[in-house]
Amino acid sequence: MKLGLLGIDDQVREVLAAAVARGDEVVLACDLPDGVAPGDGGVPATAQRGPWEALMDARACEAVLVGRDQWNETRAEAVRKLVQAGRTLVLSQPLELSMLWAYELDMIRKDSGARLVPILPDRLHPLVARLRHAIEAGLGGGPLGTIEAIELTRRLTERSRDTVLRSLARDADLVRTLVGEPERLSTLCGAGPDTGWATLAVGLTGVAAVPVRWQVARGVPEGLTITVVGSAGSQTVDLPAAPDGEGSWSTPTGVERTQFDRGAAILGVLDGTGVANDGIRPAGWDDAARAIELAESVPRSLARGRAIDLHQEEFSELGTFKGTMASLGCGLVLVALLVLLIATLVGGIAREAGWELGERIAGIWPLAVLTVLGLFLTLQLLPLLIAPTAGSKAGPVPPTPGSEREKIPD
Repeated sequence: MKLGLLGIDDQVREVLAAAVARGDEVVLACDLPDGVAPGDGGVPATAQRGPWEALMDARACEAVLVGRDQWNETRAEAVRKLVQAGRTLVLSQPLELSMLWAYELDMIRKDSGARLVPILPDRLHPLVARLRHAIEAGLGGGPLGTIEAIELTRRLTERSRDTVLRSLARDADLVRTLVGEPERLSTLCGAGPDTGWATLAVGLTGVAAVPVRWQVARGVPEGLTITVVGSAGSQTVDLPAAPDGEGSWSTPTGVERTQFDRGAAILGVLDGTGVANDGIRPAGWDDAARAIELAESVPRSLARGRAIDLHQEEFSELGTFKGTMASLGCGLVLVALLVLLIATLVGGIAREAGWELGERIAGIWPLAVLTVLGLFLTLQLLPLLIAPTAGSKAGPVPPTPGSEREKIPD
């Protein structure tokens, strides 16, 4: 497979290493960070530097890997153009901590048929599937007894705001994989909202009625520890951040270790050779967007000092249109009331002063308001006129692997 490169970061380096190991060719490298050139920094020496526009040609490369280091507006615009062109992209998660940007790409993807593969390989780890089975069994009364809580501890050496939120945007996908879609998010930190990121704790509750706690901790080596606490015992899984690290499953009799190549897992998703992880589908772009939305909700929760309800809204052009019309309708009602007040006042003054023109102007306000409201109601028919035409031209968009959100059955 021929690959292109748009920027780079640690996640993309893992995929590049796996690609080179299996014989794939990196032919183009665009918008690399300062100090990084083909032959160093994880970029193969065979890659040719060039402008990002060269990646638009599907004959040049079959897929484009997008990294985040030294992210800028130029690279963000390049990603939009590539998605509009229907290219296949493998994107570091998260490129931007912006829910609007993520859903903008999702809407463009649906129109162009582009394929977006987020680098979220941990849900494909065999220990994650095994842990989910333990949780499902516990919900029905398994070996762990009744599941009482799930704790995720993210070990980081640098605990700045940006690093913590980006780690949460990746780990939130594991939360959704293990217990389904969260419905409420709450936060707790040891200091003020601007300085408490090093001790941030996030509480999530969802349809499974199992409280989930995600917390930042200082630790070496970096990684994620997941502990499922049941009434009859607990189960711990450790997923190291190092590419060559071994995942561990702790048992009363010892520790079981499992190798997992994250880069190879993403390549398997990309070329279709990978398989679902025991019922867990690979992450799709909608999964990445939901995880970004969860991370973006944390600063709002900290600023307000209270929990936030998470609305499971499907973002689309039709949904955006309906939201705009709802807001516009409220505005029109307020404007109509203001016109009523002003017209009544002007009409009364005109009658007392004998001003005939003023009386006529004040008398036409019902017709003016009725006309505007009639046009507004007519606009509501646009989706009925446009949607069938757009659907007949574009045709159905192929489903993205992992686009269906998994939920634990009741």
